[in-house]
Amino acid sequence: MNSDKVIIWCALTGAATTKAHCPALPYTPVEIAEEALRAYEAGAAIVHVHARTDHGVPTWDPDVFRRIKDEIVARCPVLINWSTGGMGPMKERMRHLEHAPHIAALNMGSMNYAKWKPDKKVFAFKTIFQNDFDDIIAFARAIRE
Repeated sequence: MNSDKVIIWCALTGAATTKAHCPALPYTPVEIAEEALRAYEAGAAIVHVHARTDHGVPTWDPDVFRRIKDEIVARCPVLINWSTGGMGPMKERMRHLEHAPHIAALNMGSMNYAKWKPDKKVFAFKTIFQNDFDDIIAFARAIRE
């Protein structure tokens, strides 16, 4: 019998996915918490959260993160990991840390982010997800606090 330990980490919403891609994708705090419970019951120890408005638009609103955290905590003891990655000004991408998750993601560099449409041989979108050194240091300090 293998005695290696495994940590299962589940990303509940993704950063850019919508219900058009997957009709079961959770948007609201209740939907996200229900997915967290399902992930926990399936063996996940950690859930990674990108918050959404009730209409599915990505948001950095700290109140939305607070509501998501409250709903998850009410359902299961899974560890909560807030995303700090995505588009928008760095300051906006840190405010939700005030609702102290167990873990917060720290992106260690910039990356190209795109979706290729093979049938049309073009990008559906393409952008640079920027995380310069000053931002990385600021995120690390905010996470530590």
